[in-house]
Amino acid sequence: MPLRKLPFLAYSYTQINFSQGQREMGSKAHVSNSECCYPMSGGDGLHSYSRNSILQKKALEAVEELVNTIIQDKLEFNNLNISGISNTFHIADFGCSTGPNTFIAVQNIIKAVELKYNSLHQNDPPLEFHVFFNDHINNDFNTLFRSLPSPQEFLAAGVPGDFHGRLFPKASLHIVHSSSSVHWLSKIPEEVTNVSSPAWNKDSIYCTGFLNEVVAAYSTEFQKDMGNFLNSRSQELVVGGLMVLLIPGLPDGVHCSETHFGANYDVLRSCLVDMVKLGLINEEKVKAFNLPIYHPTTKELEVLLERNAYFSVERIESLPAYLFPSVQSNTSFMRAAMEEVINQHFGKEIVHSLFELYAKKLSANYIDYIHKQRNVFIVLILKRST
Repeated sequence: MPLRKLPFLAYSYTQINFSQGQREMGSKAHVSNSECCYPMSGGDGLHSYSRNSILQKKALEAVEELVNTIIQDKLEFNNLNISGISNTFHIADFGCSTGPNTFIAVQNIIKAVELKYNSLHQNDPPLEFHVFFNDHINNDFNTLFRSLPSPQEFLAAGVPGDFHGRLFPKASLHIVHSSSSVHWLSKIPEEVTNVSSPAWNKDSIYCTGFLNEVVAAYSTEFQKDMGNFLNSRSQELVVGGLMVLLIPGLPDGVHCSETHFGANYDVLRSCLVDMVKLGLINEEKVKAFNLPIYHPTTKELEVLLERNAYFSVERIESLPAYLFPSVQSNTSFMRAAMEEVINQHFGKEIVHSLFELYAKKLSANYIDYIHKQRNVFIVLILKRST
């Protein structure tokens, strides 16, 4: 159903965060002033996210059939308040980055929704799809909208802002999607960079899983952020609407440092330490550096969801993450994901040298790397309950 192309529309609603304890739909909210803002590498060049996001793409391809099945079984059009001349169906992708993965996700959803709708409403006007693409205000939306698929099956709009708070009017969305995004924290836990805290993450740049105090600090921040995300989406989704989340996570009972993701972060820290020895960066900068990332387990998410009264869990399962076939593809993935984090903390002048060193170190230790545990993508499909 090709639609006429409309000009790019940019919506920006007030960013509102809901505290972990707020259970009421109408609770007073506050605006967050401390969000981390680390968009993926923009453009479409050699080191861009758009050319180095195969891990995320493989996860989307792996869940296509599952998402289609859930939409056929669980989406109830009679309860979605779709009406009017246009018969408009609203989809939002949170953490869209620059494409092309966001378009793959959206097109898979549209195909499944059309299949079900057409089987039930053969004599009704066809659906129109309005898709909202959300990411940080610093995301490269220009690259995203220049690469819209053609022919265009949907009307597109950009919604810049922090997805831990409200971004849409109440009951305005029918399906919410987010892939490889909610594991990024809104801020780095203060305790892990405080030398006086028992949670000081002295010898690492991420949550390895071995120090209980560090785990507690990261886990608490993730739970708060995820609670805010779910509470915000509960207001924006219509009753009966669906939410599809793909979260890079850990197998139950496995520490992050035992996995491929953890090995990547360890190599990154080792490179930073070497650059200190070479006099290229300041040692104190490295000591103060932590990644705003937390990889949860399925069990953690199940416990968190038990505390949320607004969604029923339609499916939760884990799939093995894609294993990079080469050192270069792994390095390119890491650079696309981490370049802005490095830029903001150390300065952009070190990025190229850092990832040249990263490739050399990973190559020298690649046998050890490939024997690490594979990470998982946790597939979480929720339905907005009454």
